Amino acid sequence: MVRASSYPHSIETRTSWITAAAALTVMSVAFGAPFVTVVALRPIAEELGGGRSVPALSYSLVWLGTAFGGLAMGRIAERVGFRWTAMFGGLMVAAGLAMASQGGATTLSVSHGLLIGILGLGGINAPVYVYVSRWFDRRRGTALALISSGTYVAGAVWPPLFEYAITRLGWRETMLLFAALEAALVLPTAAIFFKPPPEAVEPATGRATSVAAAPVLGLPSRWVQTLLSAAAFLCCVPMAMPQGHLVAFCGDLGIAPARGAAMLSVLLGTAFVSRQFWGAISDRIGGLNTVLACSLCQATAVALLLFTQDEVGLFTVSAFFGFGFSGLVPAYVLALREMFPAREAAWRVPTLMLCSGSGMAFGGWVAGALYDAFGFYGAAFAAGLLANIANLVIVGFLVSRGRRQPNLFAQTAKG
Repeated sequence: MVRASSYPHSIETRTSWITAAAALTVMSVAFGAPFVTVVALRPIAEELGGGRSVPALSYSLVWLGTAFGGLAMGRIAERVGFRWTAMFGGLMVAAGLAMASQGGATTLSVSHGLLIGILGLGGINAPVYVYVSRWFDRRRGTALALISSGTYVAGAVWPPLFEYAITRLGWRETMLLFAALEAALVLPTAAIFFKPPPEAVEPATGRATSVAAAPVLGLPSRWVQTLLSAAAFLCCVPMAMPQGHLVAFCGDLGIAPARGAAMLSVLLGTAFVSRQFWGAISDRIGGLNTVLACSLCQATAVALLLFTQDEVGLFTVSAFFGFGFSGLVPAYVLALREMFPAREAAWRVPTLMLCSGSGMAFGGWVAGALYDAFGFYGAAFAAGLLANIANLVIVGFLVSRGRRQPNLFAQTAKG
């Protein structure tokens, strides 16, 4: 692990934290969009037909589109600057919500997958991790945890407001209102605050061979990237299930939708607070060790969902679930930045986010499909637990490799 003393000439300034705060704001607003569909899952399914897998698929397509869009948008951001991809992304999210409010099942899926996902959040999510990481060297883990908490701020703030609006106005009108708010907040924030990051010089490695070709954890670098990406996919499958189906799950148990929305807010509000904790921890123990600890907590929470049916118990499990999974995504990004040079971040981070987003998409969809097949969520939570266990096997293997090599981070790429 690289300590603060390793950076006598730090690039971190007050502007770094202002930039991170602006990124948090954009993420908090942009990622509110898919939660309209989450809160309105039951009324959308009843109005459009096709079961809960229809709105669940749209929610999943947002994550899948975000993942694939990040690959292309990450490259574009390297050329034109993150400011422009963020502004374009905010505009596309607003357009997607407006389009979704006007059509049926097909329109709902296309607008969520293409406009909100690929072109919208794809231009914001993966590129922002690369962008903000270049403003920090000493407290990069803390900064990444802060900006990635935007998804949880969105989940904590917006669902109760959406539930109120949907009950009184309808889900279509709620989408239109949030589309206008999205454009009004994201575009000016990105235009004002997202300036070019400071240039950072990578330290000399003292090796003739390139860092990209050098072994990582004693393994070929491509193997480590592949294993990390597979682990990210597997951990995000169960991660998506409560986030996408908790409100509907509560409804099945006879718990009022308003209480289910409040439960989702508790889950994601706890995730926001605890993500700051995990960010500080990751700066001390490293990305891989943080991934392992968070994965263990998430697996425990998913197992508890299989046996919890009452409201008080579900509030408790929701809070613990938020605590566990909250540190995972920034810890994966930090692990990549610790093991690979900064110049490779523009493709390595979006590739990882592609896999994590695909896991979120698959988890959200398969939970709806398994519900439609079995009539209850127990089968979905069991499948999520199995995916989480497979994730722990992969991450545990990588951590064990790192512990055999005490000088793993001695040549960490700076910047």
